[in-house]
Amino acid sequence: MSFVDSVTSDGKVGTLALDPAEATRLIVDALRDQVGETLKRRGLVVGMSGGVDSSLCAALAVRALGPKRVFGLFMPEHDSDPTSLALATSLARQLEIESVVEDIAPTLEACGCYRRRDEAIRRLVPDFGDGWRCKIVLGGNRLDSDRLNVFQLVVESPDGNTRSVRLPAEEYRTIVASTNFKQRIRKMMEYYHADRFVKGGDGLADVKPIAHLYKCQVYQLAEYLGVPDAIVSRPSTTDTYSLPQSQEEFYFSVPMPAMDRILHAHNAGAGVEEAALSLGYASEQIERVYREIERKRATTRYLHLSPLLVEDVAEVSSGHSNRVA
Repeated sequence: MSFVDSVTSDGKVGTLALDPAEATRLIVDALRDQVGETLKRRGLVVGMSGGVDSSLCAALAVRALGPKRVFGLFMPEHDSDPTSLALATSLARQLEIESVVEDIAPTLEACGCYRRRDEAIRRLVPDFGDGWRCKIVLGGNRLDSDRLNVFQLVVESPDGNTRSVRLPAEEYRTIVASTNFKQRIRKMMEYYHADRFVKGGDGLADVKPIAHLYKCQVYQLAEYLGVPDAIVSRPSTTDTYSLPQSQEEFYFSVPMPAMDRILHAHNAGAGVEEAALSLGYASEQIERVYREIERKRATTRYLHLSPLLVEDVAEVSSGHSNRVA
């Protein structure tokens, strides 16, 4: 596939090319140990979106534990692309795992997800209503511009006309907060089925078997493990908004192949000049993306913190509690 080729064909960044057999072995061994020994659980519940990330996780789970100990969960809602559900259910059949569809739209409606989002959109686009579609994007390409990141709301009317408006801070926060109901309801549903399927009782836990991989490596492993080409070749999308939205549009504003290579250089400690020379970009471009990586990590670090404690509590601390001074 061209995405992988564009990253791995350059000998200077060849370390992004995996030995798929060895990478699979390492992840499978880790999953077996984490599930059976560390967490003392009998299996895994995998939320399957029809995208390459969750599809790879499902394939790795089956390779590690066997199909009878993996449960696939599909959680569509009003804004989901129907193709996503079709691809996910097809993969579950291929993997021979038990699965179920949980339509989360009624729960989202009860939480006011759609209503709150649409009210915010209508303050900017009064005509927005039934049959309209939307997404949030960051304009431009961080490689080519150092301008201030400004989110845009893109809407499409039922007759196909598209328009874009600048998002004020209040409307942006309301739309994002409303949309975040989707991820939280899905996680709640995963935990319900984890208790029911895995019979683990209290003490829920997550495993993240591909968090250490770059996106190009996700594609390499997916191909190696036989994830269908309909999933591997499908344009990446968050499947969160009714209009297709990529992580490139919403998060880094850098094409994913370039992002992988520059992120790898940053993580390896390469300086701006060294990375520019190795990757074939101007120093100013690398510097822009490096700054963006550091800014994004700084502003999202709190999402990865443990609960904040007034004092350390040995019984609940993991050795690195975040203490309020």
